Amino acid sequence: MATTTTSDGKLLGLWASPYTTRVQLALKLKSIEYELIQENLQNKSELLLQTNPVHKKVPVFIHGDKPICESLIIIQYIDDTWTNGPSILPSDPYDRAMARFWAAYIDDKWFPLLKELGGALGDEARASIVEKIFEGLVLLEEAFVKCSKGKALFGGDNVGYLDIALGCFLGWIKATEIMTGIKWLDETKTPGLVGWAERISSDSSIKDVLPEAQKLVELYTMSAGLEKGASN
Repeated sequence: MATTTTSDGKLLGLWASPYTTRVQLALKLKSIEYELIQENLQNKSELLLQTNPVHKKVPVFIHGDKPICESLIIIQYIDDTWTNGPSILPSDPYDRAMARFWAAYIDDKWFPLLKELGGALGDEARASIVEKIFEGLVLLEEAFVKCSKGKALFGGDNVGYLDIALGCFLGWIKATEIMTGIKWLDETKTPGLVGWAERISSDSSIKDVLPEAQKLVELYTMSAGLEKGASN
């Protein structure tokens, strides 16, 4: 397992995992030093199996001797624990509830469609998934308008919970654009999200953490080739 140094906690993750990226974004936003332990999901470490015995998945953030699992839960823990940095979740109870709602929508409904697209068989099935992806983006455009309240980011003037929750997928969004030839964020349909993506990608707290789209394409292509070879 490859590691990068440091001190306030350990993060068990995978460079290509948007959920690992999500936690890294929160840690960077709070200026928290941590040790990143890259996991091999084909040969999971004992530490991962011990700290996440239920799902056996990354990310897991270990603070002291306390493991916290699931990226959105980890972000909330980070925000509650390191109160001296910028707040990630909105302070207003309604805004906080809406941020959690849309983050759950992204994870449970929208991003799975991008993954489903890769395995779609036939033009009709593929077209149906593409339509659902665009429908979801229109909903997220509406959410951006409401949550941003006319400002640059979901979190207003500063990177917040939803900026991290959706921003962690930008690498994979761009990677699927390369692989499918479909531009997901379109000025005519989702102008707010287009501007948001440009701003968030250039933000100093985010740009250095997002994986490069081309490297994700290479990983996906290699993984697909291995699966094809294994099935023969």
